[in-house]
Amino acid sequence: MFSEAYMVNAFVAGTVIAVISALVGTFVVARSYNFLTHSLSEIAFAGAALGFWLGFAPLLGMVFLTATSALAIGSLENAKVKSDNVTSAISALAIGLGILFLALGHSAASSATGILFGSVLGISTSDLFLLFLMAFVVILLIFWLFRPLSLLAFDEAGLLQSERKKGLLRVAFLLIMALSVAISSQLVGSLLVFVLVTLPAASARMYQKSIAGLIGLAIFFALFGTWAGLTLAYLTNLPTSVFIALIEVALYLLSLSLAKVD
Repeated sequence: MFSEAYMVNAFVAGTVIAVISALVGTFVVARSYNFLTHSLSEIAFAGAALGFWLGFAPLLGMVFLTATSALAIGSLENAKVKSDNVTSAISALAIGLGILFLALGHSAASSATGILFGSVLGISTSDLFLLFLMAFVVILLIFWLFRPLSLLAFDEAGLLQSERKKGLLRVAFLLIMALSVAISSQLVGSLLVFVLVTLPAASARMYQKSIAGLIGLAIFFALFGTWAGLTLAYLTNLPTSVFIALIEVALYLLSLSLAKVD
């Protein structure tokens, strides 16, 4: 399996994506931003389609649209607007725009399939470089803002900052989310991003209470699902995202049942 260059690239990319998704997902689940993650994944679809239409890397299109939408949602949240309704409206608009961009770009059905379900087995060395760059930015931002982000997600009442600073911190977190969604889409596609971003962290919460423990176990679950999914995809010649989704859902249901037994 590892004699194939494309599988080496896929495992390297998958490992980076799994770590970033689980790391950010720990804060996403703690802050109950699961719905927003799903909405950003649909926005990522429109961004990738925009990239296909205009002729630049789909990943850059994902980053542009998800980041722009995250800023818009963050400003509306700060303005005390019913953010779920606004998020739903932006999400619906993004799906429509994504279909329009694919039609305008005369993209093949394979392009749409790659956006929706991921195309990690076809990732190139240049794609890896861009992925590493974005992952480095996400890790740097989380390391820099780790303490305030932890308080924002797990104990906002203890965040002794002005409302303006809290608002800026929420916007920074939304931008981190946008980057992680764009990164994760490379592996599982925009349709199933929430699987890798939210489920490993949700499973980890059944066993761990400390932030470090949650992050570590979430990364383990994400890596297990990703590596097993890539291996099964290679052996069966079926889409990677299918296996990752099934494994992560199974881990979550198992964790949920064990928690109920305890």
